[in-house]
Amino acid sequence: MKSDYEQTIDKNFNKALELCSKSYSNEDLIQLIKTGNIAEKQFASLEIKELKSKDEAKFFISNLINCDGKIREAVAQKFSEFVTNKTYREYFSDYPDILAKSTIDINANISRIVIDGLALMSDYTNFGEQYTRFLINYIYEAFDGLDKIVFRDKKYTINKQLFKLYWCLEGLNNYYQYVDKDILFKILERTLKESEYTVREKSAQIVVKQTDPLFNLLKTELKSDNNYYVKRILSNKKDG
Repeated sequence: MKSDYEQTIDKNFNKALELCSKSYSNEDLIQLIKTGNIAEKQFASLEIKELKSKDEAKFFISNLINCDGKIREAVAQKFSEFVTNKTYREYFSDYPDILAKSTIDINANISRIVIDGLALMSDYTNFGEQYTRFLINYIYEAFDGLDKIVFRDKKYTINKQLFKLYWCLEGLNNYYQYVDKDILFKILERTLKESEYTVREKSAQIVVKQTDPLFNLLKTELKSDNNYYVKRILSNKKDG
């Protein structure tokens, strides 16, 4: 794909000016999303005002993954606006695989925007079951990656797996009800033992929401966590 971002700053500016100076119909914007270059897809994703069909929703949401980060972030931003519309939520519920993959995007801004938007879709049962299935697979991949790490591995390799765990747990925070309780327990039992406190913190946020006695042991373990931010989640829940 031809990328105008590979040119000079002046050419980038001129291209942006050219795009902004024209008027586009919704159909024109959809066509740019489907076949445009990076600059055009980014522009169209931000400018589009509506999705008139499931097909248009498919072309739009597909650009959340497997393309340039500028496009992905633009689509994520517009997704956060579209997802407030019930019809669009129903469209997006057909794509748990795409939304799960974007949950662990390498760009944390995209992960955050998508997860915040997905909070509005947690009552879509079929979507929730499939979305969490993908997240659970990503979590097991991260566990496997961490288990295979040896001393000589670079810190980046470790952080990559912890990053995946962090965002999967954040994604599960609104969808844990779709996970078998025994599977959820095993996952949280392990993630609460990770050395990275932010992973333990995300785990704790899920643990304190559990009412099944099975999770009482994990709640007890939280009391002795050596990190203030992890431990205070339990006390905040009690105060609430």
